[in-house]
Formats: sequence, structure tokens, C-alpha cells
Amino acid sequence: MIDLDSGQQAARGWFESLRDRICAAFEAIERDVGSTAAFEYTPWARVDASGEEGGGGMRGVMKGRVFEKVGVNVSTVGGAFEGEFARTIHGAGDDPRFFATGISLVAHMANPHVPAVHMNTRFLVTTKRWFGGGADLNPPIPYAEDTADFHAAFKAACDDHAPVGDYPRFSQWAEDYFFIPHRQVARGVGGIFYDHLEAADDAFDPAFAFTRAVGEAFLAIYPQIVRRRLGLPFTEAEERQMLAWRGRYAEFNLVYDRGTLFGLKTGGNIDAILMSLPPRAVWE
Repeated sequence: MIDLDSGQQAARGWFESLRDRICAAFEAIERDVGSTAAFEYTPWARVDASGEEGGGGMRGVMKGRVFEKVGVNVSTVGGAFEGEFARTIHGAGDDPRFFATGISLVAHMANPHVPAVHMNTRFLVTTKRWFGGGADLNPPIPYAEDTADFHAAFKAACDDHAPVGDYPRFSQWAEDYFFIPHRQVARGVGGIFYDHLEAADDAFDPAFAFTRAVGEAFLAIYPQIVRRRLGLPFTEAEERQMLAWRGRYAEFNLVYDRGTLFGLKTGGNIDAILMSLPPRAVWE
């Protein structure tokens, strides 16, 4: 175990409780279609480069009729960044010590009409303290209604916590971040993304409240969208379209995703880090 201050304990507790509620909501969707699928949880522990205990986490994965593969991971880790990687992290250039806790979720769906999704929120401490995260919708077959409802949920979360929540800025940040440069295409239909949201001293409570609102917005809207689309029939051509789209999703996560790199550079659990990869994909 690693020692936590009150803010770190509060953030870890929230991420773990959000995990429990999301997993219960996803399992309830599986029950709606007569599936007994449930999350399987695997704990993991990390040893820091110094040889000291460096925290760990819990990897949760479910494979069902609606969710072909969904992973919901939580982790709480600490230690020191190695080498030059420290200089790439906010506030760690002159002092490589760090703490990080967060939740990360990726869902790949069995029906191409049901959008895949990513959600992540996190709290990091170096010589700075900040929250970051966001969510983005990734439909192989986009529906304007789903896109509008997804964005509206996160806009409401931002507006309720203004000026900390800045929807125009955070939605544009998602457009810029979730983009595949070598393909010159967006990964999906966007959402919000934010980082380095100051959480030192008096800034902690509003930044934490906004981050909780992001998690609540996700939990409120995504199951609605899934239920809206899960019964639609699909063709072999539409399934093939989904598998090709998944290939691009995998390319983004392996080449550009900062969370993947952070996990690998800090000695995280490989299975948890690569949980985001789809169970099936094609490249054509």
C-alpha cells in the first residue's frame, strides 16, 4: 500500500464507487437480453523502479451478448518516473515523484449500431495537483440522435460547473485529441477531454466536483444509447464495417494514446493497459 492524503483518498474512493455503479449498469443491460454475463475482476500490484511497493489496481472485464468486450479498470499508483519520461509529465520535470489514481473504461459492442465508448477520469500529483479525463463516443455507424444526446449530457455537466467546466474548450480538445493523424480521420464523434485541471488548495473541491459530474453524465447517458440501439438488426457488411473501424481504433490507442504510454512507462499491468484493444478487428 502507499500512503494517501485526504484528497487522494477521496479521489480513489470516488473512482472505485463509480466503477461499481457502471459495472452494475452494464450487467443490467446484459440481463435485459437474457444474458448471465458478468464482470471478472483481477487485482494487480505494482513494484516501483526503486523496488518499493508502488500501488496497484483492479482490472474488470466482461464479455456478453451486448458488450462483446468491456473493460473497467481502476488503479492507484505512486513512485517516481524513470529517466526523461518525467519531463513529459506536468510538474515532474525537476522532481520525478508522482501519485495517480483513476478509472478507465472502454466498451466494444457486439452490434455495429451500438456505439463503442471510452471514458477516463484521473487525479495526478507531482509538484502539481490536477484532474483530467473525459469521454468520447465511437460509433461504427453514427446516429445524429446519439451524438447529440451524448454531447448534451456532457455540456450540461460542464455548464453546471462553470467556469471549471468549459464545454466549448473541452469539446474542441476532444476533437483535436481523438484524431488519427496518419489516417486523417476522427476516431469517433467526439465528446469532451480535459487535462491539468488545477486541484491544489482551494481549487481541489471545484475540480473534483466537476470530475464527479463527468462520471455521472457518462453513467446517465451511455446506457440509454445502448438500449436504444441494441435490438437493431445488422448485416454482414455492417459487421465488417465495424471490424474495419475497430482496426483504426486500435491504431490510435497503440500509437497516440497518452494513457497507454503512461501505463507502460510506469510499470502498470499490461493486460489492464491493453484492455482497450478490441476482441476482433480487420485491416483492409
